[in-house]
Amino acid sequence: MNFQNQIVLSLGTNTGEKLANLERCIDLIHHKAVTVIAVSPVYETPSWGFESGSFYNCVVLIHAHKTPHQLLKKILKIEREMGRVRSAGTSYEDRIIDIDIIAFDEDQIDTESLTIPHQLMQHRRFVLQPLVDLLPQWRHPKLYKTAEELLAHCSDSSDCIQVANLKSRLSSIALNQFNYIAIEGNIGAGKTTLATMMAEDFNAKTVYERFADNPFLPKFYKDQNRYAFPLEMSFLADRYQQIADDLSQLDLFKDFVVADYHIFKSLIFAKVTLAEDEFRLYNTLFSIIYREMPKPDLYIYLYQNTERLLQNIRKRGRSYEQEIPAAYLEKINNGYLDFIKTQQNLNVLVLDVSDLDFVKNQSDYIYILNEIQKKITTLK
Repeated sequence: MNFQNQIVLSLGTNTGEKLANLERCIDLIHHKAVTVIAVSPVYETPSWGFESGSFYNCVVLIHAHKTPHQLLKKILKIEREMGRVRSAGTSYEDRIIDIDIIAFDEDQIDTESLTIPHQLMQHRRFVLQPLVDLLPQWRHPKLYKTAEELLAHCSDSSDCIQVANLKSRLSSIALNQFNYIAIEGNIGAGKTTLATMMAEDFNAKTVYERFADNPFLPKFYKDQNRYAFPLEMSFLADRYQQIADDLSQLDLFKDFVVADYHIFKSLIFAKVTLAEDEFRLYNTLFSIIYREMPKPDLYIYLYQNTERLLQNIRKRGRSYEQEIPAAYLEKINNGYLDFIKTQQNLNVLVLDVSDLDFVKNQSDYIYILNEIQKKITTLK
């Protein structure tokens, strides 16, 4: 599973409309670079290392799939967009914005262009105070002290006065009003990736389809006629058991459940893969089970055209998927669309992601979140 990195940035400004500078910087980071999960209070502090006007500082927690140097490149671009020009010297100076990578998971990096954790963070109250507000138990991977411990032993006695509170850019996306969200799509549509990102960003419990453990799947792709029925029956049994178990187990530390499948996909795939007499039997069994299953509060369908699906399947490199024909994918997609058309009591959101890459392009991910929020608004 490709999980996101947890990163801490420190933001500072001491020219112009300082609070507006921080707001704009956070917006640019969130919409163009990485997902801003949480924002600390803003503190006013004296300039550090040189004589000048006071600074406004805050710390933000972000999630990203990017490497540290990819992130650094994005950050420097945002600084330039806001008018920051970094001088060649090492002396401190006034700045409209300053973005520093404080921590990147538990990594330790020491290169000419980047040092993580930031080499001076333990000496700077304007970094440690907002960090304690946001992540008091964060532990320095080199000094082995928590943020609280670093602040308690910090030699910097500068005043650090709280002046404002800024909202998280995710606070407007009201996913926690749901108990259960299902993300669906064809093979290679990106449903597991999106479910993982949303779960990490919105503190949700994940339910993943356990296809990799199914012994019939590789056999099915080699001989569909022989293995279609045992494959579909095994998937149905496993999906029923998994959803029944996971949705019944309360997780006090998570806000809701997000799954990368909905059990109705069993019938969609079975209708494509099974012979007519086998499907009639299967449909009878499925109907009994489906009546007992909880329905998602929101059903998100990721549509991708067949050409893009085939590209994604080739890219992820699962050997047993490489010979899937385009016609099979088209039948599955039509099955999903037929299902969606018949749903009167299910909150459905169809998203065409054929031209999107919500892992590489932050703006694409934000677009998806905004479309989800628009759907939520219509349900009120």
